[in-house]
Amino acid sequence: MHYKPVEASKITLSELMLPSHSNFSGKIHGGFILSLMDQIAFASASKFSGYYCVTASVDTVNFLNPIEIGELVTLKASVNFVGNSSMIVGIRVDSENIRTGKSKHCNSSYFTMVAKDDKGKPIQVPGLILSDKEEMRRFYRGIQQNKLKKSNHKLVSKFDFESNELLELFKDYKVRVL
Repeated sequence: MHYKPVEASKITLSELMLPSHSNFSGKIHGGFILSLMDQIAFASASKFSGYYCVTASVDTVNFLNPIEIGELVTLKASVNFVGNSSMIVGIRVDSENIRTGKSKHCNSSYFTMVAKDDKGKPIQVPGLILSDKEEMRRFYRGIQQNKLKKSNHKLVSKFDFESNELLELFKDYKVRVL
């Protein structure tokens, strides 16, 4: 197996926000930002792996600050973690008011991307070379994300959804079971 540094996956994308990107309240539509995030995740994972990549999952997208028409949005992405054929790509979205120069962090998210061969089958990706503590922190976070996903899947698949325990739990929530 060969290894590549995180640097080999780094991508930056900047785009000026236009009125056509806005929602009904005059802010930039979240779906448009998600589309840009998917594009940069694809570019980062494909650049790193050398293969066409597809989005397998998106973990926690929090819209922290609204983006205004006329702001310059910059997305930065890099591979934070590698599995066999999958990669977790970390993405940060910032916007800048180009008249005042004021910047704000708008979003961070993690896209799990899978490398595919010419027949559409998952294919092994390079190993990751970590060169500093920040890259080590991000890789460790990727390990924890994977463990949590697997743990949650096991928990839900084994749970008895007809148990009294579940009905008791539901009492604390705004839900009615028919």
